[in-house]
Amino acid sequence: MKRRVLLFFALFYVIVSTAQHNTSVTTPDHNTINEWLLNNNVPAIAIATIENGKLNHLLSYGNTQGGLPAKSNTIFDVASLTKTVTTLLTLKLVGNGSWDLDNPLFNYWIDPDVKNDSLHKKITTRHVLSHRTGFANWRWMHQTKKLTFEFEPGSKFQYSGEGFEYLRKALENRFDIPFEELADSLVFKPNKMNDSYLVWNEHIDSVRFAGAHDKSGNAYDYVKSFKVNAADNLLTTIEDFGNLGVNIINRQYLDQNVYDEMISQQSIVREGINFGLGWIVFNDLPNNEYALFNAGSDIGVNALIVLLPKSKRGLIVITNGDNGRALAMKTIGETLGEAGKEILGRF
Repeated sequence: MKRRVLLFFALFYVIVSTAQHNTSVTTPDHNTINEWLLNNNVPAIAIATIENGKLNHLLSYGNTQGGLPAKSNTIFDVASLTKTVTTLLTLKLVGNGSWDLDNPLFNYWIDPDVKNDSLHKKITTRHVLSHRTGFANWRWMHQTKKLTFEFEPGSKFQYSGEGFEYLRKALENRFDIPFEELADSLVFKPNKMNDSYLVWNEHIDSVRFAGAHDKSGNAYDYVKSFKVNAADNLLTTIEDFGNLGVNIINRQYLDQNVYDEMISQQSIVREGINFGLGWIVFNDLPNNEYALFNAGSDIGVNALIVLLPKSKRGLIVITNGDNGRALAMKTIGETLGEAGKEILGRF
């Protein structure tokens, strides 16, 4: 009898250990990551992992544009991950009753390019955050070079930075507060993002800036942005964005009803990939998991964030090279186990 009990507990330990192993975050070793950088001509990569709802590792490899070793406080341009900040800022306002997802934005802002098109009366914050405004990514991409509706707002998915800029102007007009101040008070300070900025300013130490690099690893002449953009050019560190990821995973930042709205399907990108509010959402992952995903890519920079709220795991990867996207995606498969591989398979 005693032997059976011991055998039962031994088997139980193996099962539990295996389950924990399958849902753990495994980080590639130092030599492997340095080899990735060398083979892909990416000067630097910063990786944050979240496990059990806590910031587990902050890893930095390679060099900044100035030739200094990358560290946890190295400042990176994370491109479209800016939209994550804009999303959370807006949803925070929704949660405290100051903003409505479905109130038409024309009550606060009408872009001059669309003032004569009645469709401008239909755009809502929900359309913006789920990329259903009807706008191209940027107005200069349209043949008219003006902001133009390509379809009725809400009718289908089309990724658009212009939508986020439209929302920014509506928010600024409604509250009569600069967007940078809204981001600082509603997102940066509550999430301990003490080294994050929407525009280049005197607080940024150029020596710590990672820069941007081409496919051969050569530095671009980085153009500093002094004008706020709700969709692009966020400057942040791996530690700051890791802190943000932890608070989202632990549901410590947003109102619970708003969080549930954020992760619910709002639009379909394609089979297996949906958009919630401000996030790509992957449902039906192994172990009944779901994932929140965002990525940013501009000339010379690439970044992404993946959060697995049910198992309280996460990954943030930031790079300073044109080839960094491939490394960031590779890291998903290397660190997030079965869920990570399933996510990669859907792209």
